[in-house]
Amino acid sequence: MSSANSRDARGRKASLKRLLFWRLLAVQSVVLIAVIAVLFASGHLFDFNTTDSTIETLRGAVVRDAGGGWHVAETEGLRALRRDPDFWVTVRDRQGRQHVEGRVPQEYDGIGSALDRIGQARLGWNIGDPDRPTARMRWADTAAGPLQFVTGTSSATSPFLMLLGVSLILLKLVLPILAVMALGALVATPLVVRRSLAGVERAAGEAHAIDSARRGSRLTATDVPAEVAPLVLAVNGALGRLDEGYERQERFLADAAHELRTPIAILNARIAALPYSGIRDHLMEDTTRLVVLTEQMLDVQRLHQGARAFAAVDLVELARRVALDMGPLAFAAGYEVRFEAQVAAAPVRGDAMALERALTNLVQNAIDHGGRRGAIMLNVGAGFVEVGDDGPGIPPELRQQIFAPFFKHNANGRGAGLGLNLVSDVMRMHGGGITVVERPVGIAFRLSLPTADRDASASSDALK
Repeated sequence: MSSANSRDARGRKASLKRLLFWRLLAVQSVVLIAVIAVLFASGHLFDFNTTDSTIETLRGAVVRDAGGGWHVAETEGLRALRRDPDFWVTVRDRQGRQHVEGRVPQEYDGIGSALDRIGQARLGWNIGDPDRPTARMRWADTAAGPLQFVTGTSSATSPFLMLLGVSLILLKLVLPILAVMALGALVATPLVVRRSLAGVERAAGEAHAIDSARRGSRLTATDVPAEVAPLVLAVNGALGRLDEGYERQERFLADAAHELRTPIAILNARIAALPYSGIRDHLMEDTTRLVVLTEQMLDVQRLHQGARAFAAVDLVELARRVALDMGPLAFAAGYEVRFEAQVAAAPVRGDAMALERALTNLVQNAIDHGGRRGAIMLNVGAGFVEVGDDGPGIPPELRQQIFAPFFKHNANGRGAGLGLNLVSDVMRMHGGGITVVERPVGIAFRLSLPTADRDASASSDALK
């Protein structure tokens, strides 16, 4: 099907039901007209030689006399009729005057006067007696007034009568049949399409549900029409190849991260052994960033493999530990680190390592984008922890994009654009969320988590 035929006049995708209905009706119409044409041409629906045509020829030959009478004049049509050896006809008026030509069968000799009150009749036709001669009687208007014609001779139908016959066949036969077929197609087409494409609709729903976090998904090929099954199988094959490529990519990232751990650790130890200087501090900061990037690559693999160990975690203790671990790096970059706890303890259930990595990523993000001035604040409350800085903040139009993987506000900035995406994944894994909080100066990220004192079963379902 061409792209032009697959769209309607407004450029929208054409409905399969509509296409099928009109094309089915078109095929049925062509077949019906062809059958009617064959029946018409073979004489089963229309007589090309009829006695009515003979009567029409005779009616045109009647002329009125000067004295008020009438006679049958010589015409080309009458001469053609007289060439038939079996030609016969009687023409009479109500006063008894008549004109007779040919050999009238005995059965119809003088029968006209008995039929004066009958407008038209077909005589002699009998299934049980095919040899009986037939005749046609009809009163018709002529130039001399109404006359009665009785004849058994057939002649070629005139073009007018042929056109009239075709019109009657179209009105009384073709159009009613087409109307019935159209009604049947209108009712049957949606039912057939709906039942035939039920498997396709189910496969489409399955395709909409597929995302990068649900690998191994395949479309169901059962109850799919044979014409569509190759497409479903091809899509399943493409999904399989994508899964394989995704797994190879993850294995590569994990292997690369593992391989980088050792040389980075050696490099970090050697830099730490250098005499204190400004260059040493910059090198320490850069190697720390390498460590964070390596751990982020391992976190990607760990999160996507679903390796989760949920247990009781105290957000206050977790945030204090992160502040102590990241404090030297923040001090070296020119920041002050502030830690505040609004509660003595903030118990939640989750993966301690994943939560610590998420919080570390936020602190690292504040170090990278806080302008190297002011303070980095960690604020802990019941079920949440915030990390803020005094930097330039984030434009409102970018606050939904910053959580996308590999997104960087500044293309030449530091980092790989994975930190905030990992934090978002960790929060989603725990049934929580991350939001941007406005501050008078700078900006803060808030991590919200379900508290551990909620119903255990409901919390477990939310975490999963």
